[in-house]
Amino acid sequence: MTKITKILIANRGEIAVRIMHTAKKMGITTVAVYAEADRYSLHIQEADEARCIGEVELSETYLNIEKIIAVAKESGCNAIHPGYGFLAENPLFVEACDAAGIIFIGPRANVMRTMGNKIEARAFVKKAGVPVTEGLTGKRETLLKAKSKLGFPVLLKAAAGGGGKGMQIVHEEKELAEALESTARQALAYFGDDTIYLEKYLDEPRHIEFQILGDNQGNVIHLFERECSIQRRYQKIIEESPSPTLTPELRGKMGAAAVRIGKKIGYTNAGTIEFLVDKEMNFYFLEMNTRIQVEHPVTEMVTGTDLVEEQIRIAEGHPLRLKQETLRQNGHAIECRIYAEDPEHNFRPSPGKMTMYKEPVMDHIRIDKGITADTEITSSYDPMICKLVSWGSDREEARKRMTAALREYVIHGIRTNIPYLSRLLANQAFISNTISTKFCDEHTPEIIAEILKDRDQIPVYLPLIGYLLFSLGIRNRKETLNGFPAIIWNKTGFWREQMKIRIKSGELEYTVAIPYSQNPNYKFVIGEEGFMIKKVHEETSTLTFSLNGINYLVHVSRDTEDMGFVSFAGHIFEMQRQDFLPESVSPVRFESAGNHSNEVYSPMPGKVIKLFVKKGEKVNKGDILLIIEAMKMENSILSPNDGIVELINVALNDRVDPGRALIILEKNED
Repeated sequence: MTKITKILIANRGEIAVRIMHTAKKMGITTVAVYAEADRYSLHIQEADEARCIGEVELSETYLNIEKIIAVAKESGCNAIHPGYGFLAENPLFVEACDAAGIIFIGPRANVMRTMGNKIEARAFVKKAGVPVTEGLTGKRETLLKAKSKLGFPVLLKAAAGGGGKGMQIVHEEKELAEALESTARQALAYFGDDTIYLEKYLDEPRHIEFQILGDNQGNVIHLFERECSIQRRYQKIIEESPSPTLTPELRGKMGAAAVRIGKKIGYTNAGTIEFLVDKEMNFYFLEMNTRIQVEHPVTEMVTGTDLVEEQIRIAEGHPLRLKQETLRQNGHAIECRIYAEDPEHNFRPSPGKMTMYKEPVMDHIRIDKGITADTEITSSYDPMICKLVSWGSDREEARKRMTAALREYVIHGIRTNIPYLSRLLANQAFISNTISTKFCDEHTPEIIAEILKDRDQIPVYLPLIGYLLFSLGIRNRKETLNGFPAIIWNKTGFWREQMKIRIKSGELEYTVAIPYSQNPNYKFVIGEEGFMIKKVHEETSTLTFSLNGINYLVHVSRDTEDMGFVSFAGHIFEMQRQDFLPESVSPVRFESAGNHSNEVYSPMPGKVIKLFVKKGEKVNKGDILLIIEAMKMENSILSPNDGIVELINVALNDRVDPGRALIILEKNED
């Protein structure tokens, strides 16, 4: 056995921080590597040592085996933990660690090569007597020729990795060529291999996975299952354990199949066997993830096991200390992935600077994060901000606790999926467990409509009053508001004896007269209606006021463009005062090109990964002009009008931001 004394974490974000917490608990020193774009990230602050390995490109940073091994040797690390993603399932990385005399905290390279490749893994488990769905593998050209073998619909995946990267359903033959190209491009970018796996698509399946652990003495156990059927864009967003779908008998069969696969391959360390379960409760092997999973906390919550600690012990050579017969599932855990994205606009990535970050504080809630309130969410990496996990004695208690926690989770300045997750958990289909991997596709329009309806039912004067009380309340302070000088707010017309303040909220503008203002009591007149208000409590970014004997709580922040954000009843309202003095510079906020614009912009910062047009080419409204990659997602930028490409201001691999015109069109006179 070899005692691990110093670990390099070859990853970033929340999983790097998560690994560091366990390492420190075990008395192990940690070393972080980071890209320049991550200089102020939490995993740098949490590490005992940190080394910069490049600017931003993945090939120069988190996917650069040579640099990471060099840092591990220079810093005296005798082990590397890969986390998930990046190099976590790359057998070449394992072999590089072996060659350098560094312990890789994960499976052996030959096992990873077999089980980490979807095709080889399927062939292997089929021999082990585990059912699989029909599938094909190969490069784009090979699969185009073999397309008739399976029929449609089919599911495309990157053969060499997981995480939903490049995954898409193809319903008709005419869609296949373009889909294969997109999947191959993403597979090459994220896993360095453009081989594609194509399988027959099951209708309305459940996605259920089993956590396994194996040691170097041949022992393999499972730590039960996680239900991962709630997905958007083939990326899991809600996971739970136990699965509300499985019967005890089916759980036993699937767990035994997972262990059988692990033993037959000689698996060591932590891994996950993923299955699809159809409407008749038949299960099929899907793939194996030869690493720790994003959703591992729900397993930890219901089994009381620190999986990262078990990973480290196994890597040191210890036999498993857990016994299958003594493991139990205690209660129920639900994990929600909090993403920087805008569900109301097709889950568009939403990078930027947060103006407020406030976590829920309550019992039986766990937050795995890689950010602080000062972290800027960039477009270079995955949009996940954190993982919020709740535990309850049963599923309903865990669901209610998660709903309460989401209401207390306040993030301003960027869009997040928090309102979407809250509404999803309240959806009757989720509550009754009538779900499948199609849930988000089928229910998102309904969920968005409910969010908008809930928001519209809130009287606008409530967030308006909170916003105005907050801005008035700091006029004489010297301190800052969320990092910005309070003097900015003093540029409003406070010199008037009776103020009339114009506030814009959405497309509407309101004029608020303030005939009486003597803290803590105020009178506001909004339109024709008067409101007698009392300020009850105020903190840096939180305010409680009383109206008609009822107390209301709001959270308020603002950005550098003087846009205010007000959280009320789980919704965020954007508001902006319009009564600045003439010398104030009017804030400018980016709007994507409208139907009458001849300039084409990207709605988010990102990288150009494909151009579809050339100068002088005719285009029609809705044609794809280029693809921008942001936060590990491909975003098609469409032509706003019919026209002719007059100018192309970008090239392949250029990084762009919303303020830059990418393509200029001229009107097609024909």
